[in-house]
Amino acid sequence: MPHSSDSSDSSFSRSPPPGKQDSSDDVRKVQRREKNRIAAQKSRQRQTQKADTLHLESEDLEKQNAALRKEIKQLTEELKYFSSVLSSHEPLCSVLASGTPSPPEVVYSAHAFHQPHVSSPRFQP
Repeated sequence: MPHSSDSSDSSFSRSPPPGKQDSSDDVRKVQRREKNRIAAQKSRQRQTQKADTLHLESEDLEKQNAALRKEIKQLTEELKYFSSVLSSHEPLCSVLASGTPSPPEVVYSAHAFHQPHVSSPRFQP
């Protein structure tokens, strides 16, 4: 709040004479406005940078999503292929036809499960 200049005890105040007080108030006002302008500019820059970062992250996630959807489609096709191979093999399989339960290692070797998920030549890129 500005200091009242019509006070009779103005000799005790440390404010400059009325003409200089207006001048120093104007200087402080200009400095405050400049400081606020710079702060607002920095704030807008940070906001723009954050929006740019979010946009890039969004694009990256969309690419990852598309790649994962493509992999799901490929794995689904591979599952269909191996299911049909298994279905056509079951009637001919001597292990399954013998009726004696065999340990899973006989039907499926452990080594087969450590291969890449796309091992069929039909699904190679």
